[in-house]
Amino acid sequence: MDAKEIESKAKALGKASAQKEPATVIVGLLKELQTGVRASEDLLRRTKIGVVVNKFKTSQAPEVARLASEIVSKWRNEVNKQKQGGGTAASRASNSPRPPQNGTGASTPASATPSDKASKLSVPPDKRTWKADGVDTAVSGSRVRDSCIGLMYDGLCVGSTESPKTVLSMAAAVEKAAHTYLGPETKPEYKEKMRSLFQNLKNKSNPTLRVQVLSGDITPDKFVRMTSDELRSEQQRAADEAIKKKNMNDAMVAQAERSISTSLQCGKCGQRKVTYTEAQTRSADEPMTLFCTCLNCGKSWRQ
Repeated sequence: MDAKEIESKAKALGKASAQKEPATVIVGLLKELQTGVRASEDLLRRTKIGVVVNKFKTSQAPEVARLASEIVSKWRNEVNKQKQGGGTAASRASNSPRPPQNGTGASTPASATPSDKASKLSVPPDKRTWKADGVDTAVSGSRVRDSCIGLMYDGLCVGSTESPKTVLSMAAAVEKAAHTYLGPETKPEYKEKMRSLFQNLKNKSNPTLRVQVLSGDITPDKFVRMTSDELRSEQQRAADEAIKKKNMNDAMVAQAERSISTSLQCGKCGQRKVTYTEAQTRSADEPMTLFCTCLNCGKSWRQ
């Protein structure tokens, strides 16, 4: 895809967003960019396509936000690799097939090429686990820590098309940050944090969290220090706020006025400090029912 085609896609994305087109339309355009663009720093600067796609990372549609984050992460890594490889030569290399890479020693995540992903992913994205991907999580020398790395891997890989090597690298980085922050691994705080992070990562209502951690938008050090409120999605916080507001409004609704009688006597404490309300619970030709509460001991009855 050349620069002119990319600019055309950028305009189409902007138009789709402005007209509030369905998420499927935006996902289709993003997938065309994901497969058709061979990113270089010059190309991204000229077309400004990175800026356009980056805006969709905050989309309320989870599939749009996830895909946009993956694309931005992929382009960023491709440009970084080109810089490390030496400009034009690296750019030429990025357009040719790359040999498969082995090992898991990288300290920071790097996006794999599509051919690398296709050759390594043997299960659907929603069925991935470290066991299904055939990953060796024994990288720390501690059985407890390696188990937590596997836990982080299972949380990060759900629904992702990133290579096992990339996911394992980030899982190990998150565990290392948690161990530094709350370790050693024998402390309850460390184990509780790892379980909490896993639960938040696999939460289906918050898919952007996984993408942000995998892409590096949320660093491992920041991730392990986030509070439970910070880990929730904007949609979850908005829903909680709506419930809180509703409960507050309900609490402010005027309650039925209760009369106070000195003629009614509490059968428990004998006091004549009794409040009551009346309601017609029987037929219209029968007396109303009194619902009574003693102000002294709290006993309630009806008569």
